[in-house]
Amino acid sequence: MKTRIGLAVTLALSLMLPVATLVIARQAGAGRDVVPPRPEGPGDIYGAAGCPLAAAHSTTRALYASYNGPLYQVLRQSDGKTLDIGVVQPSEGDAGGYADAAAQDAFCANTYCWITTIYDQSGKGNHLVQAPRGGFSGPAMGGFNNLPLADMAPITLMGHKVYGVFIEPGMGLRWNDAKGTAVDDQAEGQYWVISGHHYNSGCCFDYGNAETDSRDDGDGTMETTYYGNASAWYRGQAPGPWIMTDQENNLVGCVNESPNDKYCPDLPSIGWRFVTATADGEPHHWRSMGGDAQRGDLKIMFDGPRVKNPRSSYDPMRKQGAILLGNGGDNSNGSQGTFYEGAMTAPNTFPTQETNQKVQANVVAAGYDVQRLSIAPAAATATPPGLQTFSPGSSQDTTVTFTNTAGAHVGNVTLGITAPAGWTVAAKTPTTITGMVAPGQTVSATFTVTSGSAAFNGDLVGKASWTIAATGKTQSEIAIEKVRNVSPVKINEFAISSGSPANSTNSFIELYNAGDRAVDISNWTLTQHPTQMPFFSSVKIPAGTKLAGKGFYLLGLSNSGLAVPAKKGDTTLYVRSTDGMSVGDTIEIGAGSAAETRKIASIQAPAPPAAPAGGPGGFGGPRGGPRGQTTVWQPLPDGPVITIPAGSTNIPVTSVNGFEVGQKMAIGYGATYPAVAQATEKYEVVTITEVGKQGTQAWLAADAKAGDTNIKVSSVADISVGDKIRLDIDSVGHGIETVTVTKVGTQSRRRPFDGPMAEADWGTGLDLAEPLKFNHSANIPFSVRGTGISFQPATAFAHSSNEPVLALAASITLDNPVAGDHEIDSPVRDEKVTTAGYQGQKKPDQWFGGPALANAGNMVLRDAAGMVVDSLNYGGLVDPWAAEGYQAASGAGASGCSAPAPASGMGFGMRGGPAASSPNRSAGRFPDGADTDSNCDDFLLQTTSSLAIAATVGVNNIKVTSLADFSVGQKIIIDTGDNSEVAVIQTIGTAGGTMVNTATEAGATVIPVANAMGFSPGQTITIDSGVNRETAVVASVSGGRFGRGGFGGRGGPGGTSITVASPLAKAHAEGAEVSGSGITLTGALTKAHDSRAQIAGSVPTPGASNQYSRRTQ
Repeated sequence: MKTRIGLAVTLALSLMLPVATLVIARQAGAGRDVVPPRPEGPGDIYGAAGCPLAAAHSTTRALYASYNGPLYQVLRQSDGKTLDIGVVQPSEGDAGGYADAAAQDAFCANTYCWITTIYDQSGKGNHLVQAPRGGFSGPAMGGFNNLPLADMAPITLMGHKVYGVFIEPGMGLRWNDAKGTAVDDQAEGQYWVISGHHYNSGCCFDYGNAETDSRDDGDGTMETTYYGNASAWYRGQAPGPWIMTDQENNLVGCVNESPNDKYCPDLPSIGWRFVTATADGEPHHWRSMGGDAQRGDLKIMFDGPRVKNPRSSYDPMRKQGAILLGNGGDNSNGSQGTFYEGAMTAPNTFPTQETNQKVQANVVAAGYDVQRLSIAPAAATATPPGLQTFSPGSSQDTTVTFTNTAGAHVGNVTLGITAPAGWTVAAKTPTTITGMVAPGQTVSATFTVTSGSAAFNGDLVGKASWTIAATGKTQSEIAIEKVRNVSPVKINEFAISSGSPANSTNSFIELYNAGDRAVDISNWTLTQHPTQMPFFSSVKIPAGTKLAGKGFYLLGLSNSGLAVPAKKGDTTLYVRSTDGMSVGDTIEIGAGSAAETRKIASIQAPAPPAAPAGGPGGFGGPRGGPRGQTTVWQPLPDGPVITIPAGSTNIPVTSVNGFEVGQKMAIGYGATYPAVAQATEKYEVVTITEVGKQGTQAWLAADAKAGDTNIKVSSVADISVGDKIRLDIDSVGHGIETVTVTKVGTQSRRRPFDGPMAEADWGTGLDLAEPLKFNHSANIPFSVRGTGISFQPATAFAHSSNEPVLALAASITLDNPVAGDHEIDSPVRDEKVTTAGYQGQKKPDQWFGGPALANAGNMVLRDAAGMVVDSLNYGGLVDPWAAEGYQAASGAGASGCSAPAPASGMGFGMRGGPAASSPNRSAGRFPDGADTDSNCDDFLLQTTSSLAIAATVGVNNIKVTSLADFSVGQKIIIDTGDNSEVAVIQTIGTAGGTMVNTATEAGATVIPVANAMGFSPGQTITIDSGVNRETAVVASVSGGRFGRGGFGGRGGPGGTSITVASPLAKAHAEGAEVSGSGITLTGALTKAHDSRAQIAGSVPTPGASNQYSRRTQ
């Protein structure tokens, strides 16, 4: 294992000489320019105002005139090497001070790069690195958030190209173990510069002071800047976005007398391309300001008291001092935005409005401007997908666009493309622009690009040169677009399940040759990467396999697969599932020429799930994922990565649920940090000898003072005498110390900042071996690693935080040993099993044994040489480098571009976790092979709904949960399997169908119902039947439906009732039907169908032409 996170706190600032910039200026006439001094930065301004910085972050420029250290670090995908990107030094006619984007372009050419670290320029060492799992989990291994891609946000600053930090849902950076930041109610100022045009309504695009355990520790435990149009908390003038602050459990844009009044009438919607915003807080008072980062002054957004509520939970504040970027305090990561620079002032400083205006003037003077040069498919210049896919010898039109950001007229603008060897480029429009190009004006040229015969993954490079009219200086710049030149084989269709509970692993993946000629796909690989897991394996297509033109190649998930490798001579196989298997069954192990058959001599099935353990959440849920599946412990605020060395016989874990003495246990190894799905993970297998206590992530329940020998805590269940606990962070008025537990008492009854907590609620807490050296505040988090799981033999490899730990609870014993080795995820196929694995009528061309498809994931198809042929993300951006499509669409509900998930799939991206209830449908291209390099546009789902109320034989009207874009005359399939039947829609009415949950009296306006799904305000509904039948108009609907969020989105069930516009005329008994008008069919049903039975416009078609309905946009 290679650890990079440690560099974030040990790096000494050093002078870095950058490589030559790609923006080249040369003198047209005689004489030499003077070398100007470096420009002043916001750090200098804050310092002069008596508000020195505790943290200063930027990927675009130095925030101090004297700063010469690195700005950020990039990690290269091709070889795993890293490069620190530094500050360009002054030269003739150039004051420098901006980021050396040319170094990044050169280092990352023809591959992908991630931003791993944004260095702290303040000298405090508060560098931002990959955000760890918190109250919500990210999509990277074990719940880490994804890292930003390094080239997604090019802009112009000081007349030169630089890169911002493009945060997509699931991404985020953080440093929980901060030094010298404000805590408790200490004053502090913050500012940032961001894109005003990249945002959404997800929680929460923040920068600033947050919780040190990445969890929601109560009101007032964070205070950050926020930008977006989330309207679930405070909100301003529609439609947003708004400049607000995140103070935990509230995005706050103003303060009203009532805590329930969260509309801010004076908070404007923002339309500026670049935005400067501040968030300054002090005892009893906070202020936010915002302005156009390209011109003018800041405006006050709010200046007044803390949030008012009966609990006084925001006054005083209990800030914790961690630093985050791009997420909420509890690691909610459904947000998006683009960051350029930001800083936090030292504790007990409160910048004046005058200081903030000086910072704004400095930002304006830096000259933030749009991307100067871009390259994109000619048909998608406004929404570039970031990729163009060619097949060998094919042609596409590509446009190079130049925007004059020089602030003066330029001439002799010449545009072109540098293509890979063997490619040709022909201009379709003039490449030299005649006349002058005014400031802000955009010009372009379009080229026909024809790819060569050789397979290629890499860059297509746009280029431009121009002359500044006033000085005669000539400048040039490049822009980069990723391209693939590969055979036209596509990931065409995939399914996760046939609908829960029918078969939650009825999964397939279909490939399709969109070309007319056969393609040799021998030794090609398909890597299927579930969210939050490392990847262990790829499906390899056998040698000698050719895929005919317009042909399909079907991969089916076997009913089981190897959970760990099997070696020659093994008689016991540890498998993903034993569902449906019986002793005496014949099974096939492996695929192709390596396959062998054996009979099952015995089966060890996993124990049924136990009730979940209580205690604080984590790992995306209560205690670390499904039973018997967990991770190596991640401590916060220290860590987040600890390493258990080779030779160990004990490992700390997030959960012990499902682990038993005598079991075999698999421990993952081989991860690299940061976690970007670079390395192939492996397992080593041990035998459990003792199951101890899992790790604890908790917080102090009451203030603790120096000299105390007891601390009150929120959890004691997994804490033991002798445990050592690290308390606090290095902050003013506090300090880090490690204490030893001598006695374990009782825990507090609740969180201190659900409101003031009486001493009786504190519990007796933990007794300590020595008196405390420092003061520590209530709500300050701490972690205890627990006694963990012990095993034999000792580990042969090192293991580190968030690597998977798996109880091998499912196994089969064979009648004879296997004759050969079989890799992890090799198929284990039992033909008698009909309730697990792929069960389609068409036999697959190849079985694969795992991993089981998750609710979100990534698929990458590579040819025999390792070139990426096709890729997709589904259900979210799991591996953003492999995403296809425009990622910057903004507004409410925007969440990047990925293929839709056809079903909820396996929980937590793990092996064998329970699937949520879901329809029988697939995601696929329509028509077959359609590819515009946009996952969100190219992949569709079948139109589906479900019966809201059971339907009996002979009826011709059905009540549905949604109308799901059905149309009159359309054929629909009602139900699944043997009970399915086809009907034709005659008329379409309204959705909804439920039962009265509690008897209602005449005159009532609120109807308690079992489920309110499908109903909407203004809809006419029918209540009851016979003489009690009446109609009413819906005024509002409460509960019964679930909110939505991406990774870390917030939502949940509420109460369930329908309020009608006028009092009911009649009484209605419990169980009376309440419904919309539903869908009327041309004929009567021939079968009875239960409520929740699926209604679909079409069904998955593995190995055959896709059937979807593409609606006209």
